[in-house]
Amino acid sequence: MSALIPVILSGGAGTRLWPLSREMYPKQLLALTSRQTMLQDTAARLAGIDGATAPIVVCNEAHRFTVAEQLRTLGVGASAILLEPVGRNTAPAVALAALAALEISGDAVMVVAPADHVIRDVHAFHRAAALAVDQAHQGKLVTFGIVAHAPETGYGYIRRGAGEGPAYPVAEFIEKPPLDVATQFVASGDYYWNSGMFVFTAARYLEELRHYAADILESVTAAFRAAKRDLDFTRIDPKAFADCRSESIDYAVMEKTRDAVTVPLDAGWSDVGSWSSLFDALPADEDGNVLLGDALVHDTHDCYVHSTSRLVAAVGMDDHIIVETKDAVLVAPKERVQDVKELVGRLKKAGRSESALHREVFRPWGSYDSIDAGERFQVKRLTVIPGGVLSLQMHHHRAEHWIVVSGTARITRDDKTFLLSENESTYIPIGATHRIENPGKVPLHLIEVQSGSYLGEDDIVRFEDNYGREGTNT
Repeated sequence: MSALIPVILSGGAGTRLWPLSREMYPKQLLALTSRQTMLQDTAARLAGIDGATAPIVVCNEAHRFTVAEQLRTLGVGASAILLEPVGRNTAPAVALAALAALEISGDAVMVVAPADHVIRDVHAFHRAAALAVDQAHQGKLVTFGIVAHAPETGYGYIRRGAGEGPAYPVAEFIEKPPLDVATQFVASGDYYWNSGMFVFTAARYLEELRHYAADILESVTAAFRAAKRDLDFTRIDPKAFADCRSESIDYAVMEKTRDAVTVPLDAGWSDVGSWSSLFDALPADEDGNVLLGDALVHDTHDCYVHSTSRLVAAVGMDDHIIVETKDAVLVAPKERVQDVKELVGRLKKAGRSESALHREVFRPWGSYDSIDAGERFQVKRLTVIPGGVLSLQMHHHRAEHWIVVSGTARITRDDKTFLLSENESTYIPIGATHRIENPGKVPLHLIEVQSGSYLGEDDIVRFEDNYGREGTNT
């Protein structure tokens, strides 16, 4: 019996959901619509398909430890976590997964899904997936067509061909249409939203990729064959993969193949591609507001108000998005939320870190929160998980003071190793080799005060690292 392998694409940046979603911590790694992150919801949903094995995950190298930890917390072991050194869109990403799937089973069936979608009716999805798997065994390349209940202009569409179902030939893929055209599509009943989810055998996908985009397959194959294992990860060769052209699976294969079919799916689907779509995906109060965190409103209607670290108050607002994080606040009318991407572009152009990083930055050993900074100093709060170990490192331009707030720290400073407990501190001079470990059973919390002429994260020289990060500053 062939292996049924879920493939989770987790490479997106989610810039339209800034300031919550950022390049180094995108929306799929956030808990936006449930208590679990979107990645965890996706993994759990795919695991429920009858016969599904452990998933293959394709993700950005910078997200590798967070992806692995979120799967571990869920109790899901991945068949492979493939690290893209650069983004090259979905056709190469799915090709990487197909090559990995063939190493598991020569007749593997892949259920490909982005990590950042919402599906409310999971049972309906599982029924549709079973139909799609049956079509894949017959050599078809299946896409899920979302039953359109409204003339959305933010989605691409699929026109179905003649047939009796449950799968229909794909007659045409259509780019995002204007409102009047989208209205006609929905009224006809022959058009579905393009979900970006697919089912096919790994071998059949690669066969069609070879036929229609041989250059992509050649580059991806070279990159995969030169890949290296690193802990739980597969590092795709950066040079060979960078040589691959960027292309979506729709353009490269699905719009060209003669064997594309669509299975209708009516399951409360959303790609959560903007603040307005996230608003629509969440339950509202009697005034039509979605209020998250410490939010207080008066005479305010149909608004999304999200606070992460302080009180956010709104008076007399209608149809607005208000999002607060520790280092940024967004206020926008709902009809302008697509422009958030332009705002992020301006932040990048200005070289501002808010486009990529939150104030709190996650590392495989825990996290740090930059709580204050000024000329020649910076203050961080470090949280080290039980068993967490920072790299053995040194700095050329800064000294550090460490104060233990709670827990126990094992400190290495040059040739000395010692323990620090609550309310105890130590000093790390410039050039000293040092390391922090948490030998305890509870999280370790420290305050780190940095002082010096340069305080950037790239002033780190790593000598040893439990997480394979030697030579990096992430």
